[in-house]
Amino acid sequence: MLPDLALVDPALTYAMPPSVTASTGLDALTQCLEPFVSHMATPLTDGFCREGMRRAARSLRRAFDDGADREARRDMALASLCGGLALANAKLGAVHGFAGPIGGMFDAPHGAVCARLLPLVMAANVRALEGRDPESPALSRYEELARLVTDDPGASRGDGIAWIQRLAEELAVPGLSNYGLQQTDIADVVAKAMRASSMKGNPIELTEAELSAILTEAL
Repeated sequence: MLPDLALVDPALTYAMPPSVTASTGLDALTQCLEPFVSHMATPLTDGFCREGMRRAARSLRRAFDDGADREARRDMALASLCGGLALANAKLGAVHGFAGPIGGMFDAPHGAVCARLLPLVMAANVRALEGRDPESPALSRYEELARLVTDDPGASRGDGIAWIQRLAEELAVPGLSNYGLQQTDIADVVAKAMRASSMKGNPIELTEAELSAILTEAL
């Protein structure tokens, strides 16, 4: 389904409550981050991702704290648009690979699921890449995105993960158990996630055990 026209108007988001701002804003950040580290990334999508991550990093907290902050809302609207343009051409990753099945099985808002999973998937991907594919270009991309979101030219991959984890905590992102997901559901969710189309854009194939560990931590 491709629209003939998309109207992106940040004024429509001014009255959005903080909890929805947090989950949708972190989803917008995820939709810029995952295509950036995807093995299907291109120079074209990289530009959208860099611009979107930069804007979301500087403005999501501001939009959460003050929904009427026009510049922050404008940045987040543009970040969302950049993410859509990027993911349509470079795919997503394990965060969205999980979010589809979870959203179908539980009354869980898509953005809140992505927000909870994002730093955990990042950490799992980096560990897997360092252990099984240390020459992967995705590792240097995790370093670049860390510098983008922290605005620190010396930031490491770990710094980027920690920054996003702190952001999720500051924005009061709840655990997935709040939406009914239990330990006994994990095997079923993982099996469905491994077949999801979004999972195919992940920079490395995560094992069943690695995926299960992410969900356990996300509860």
